Amino acid sequence: MKWISRFSTVIFLLAVFNTTHAQIRKVPAEVTEAFKSKYPDTKNVEWRDKLTSFAVNFEMENEKYEAKFDNKGEWQQTEKEINESALPADVKDGYDKSRFTAWEIKSVAWIENKDSNIQYRLLVKKNDLEKKYLFFDKDGKLLRNAITM
Repeated sequence: MKWISRFSTVIFLLAVFNTTHAQIRKVPAEVTEAFKSKYPDTKNVEWRDKLTSFAVNFEMENEKYEAKFDNKGEWQQTEKEINESALPADVKDGYDKSRFTAWEIKSVAWIENKDSNIQYRLLVKKNDLEKKYLFFDKDGKLLRNAITM
């Protein structure tokens, strides 16, 4: 009976831990200032501590974004979910010519990184066990694919 009680306690603590989005540490002023400088007109700002960086979800011009900053406040990247229909023709063509063309597109994101490169990330699914992120440049070249968790 003791093990049931201990097991229940562990399950309860895991559930509480997983649903709590508390910051592990305070977001440094240089990070928040860098964000405000890059994106001055935002709403619904929500920070998350990623231990080696900070992610911020926000709204701007009625669209939802996520930006990432390093611990010193240097902007790393910004992304937003877009509709598949908003994919540039070159990216759609690159996907259609890839070996993943038979896979179902589940979601699409536009990503701008610190080198001013624009990429498109497609989450594709072959079946319940096979899902991948495909990363294309703006010209439709498949840069890499990564297995999802």
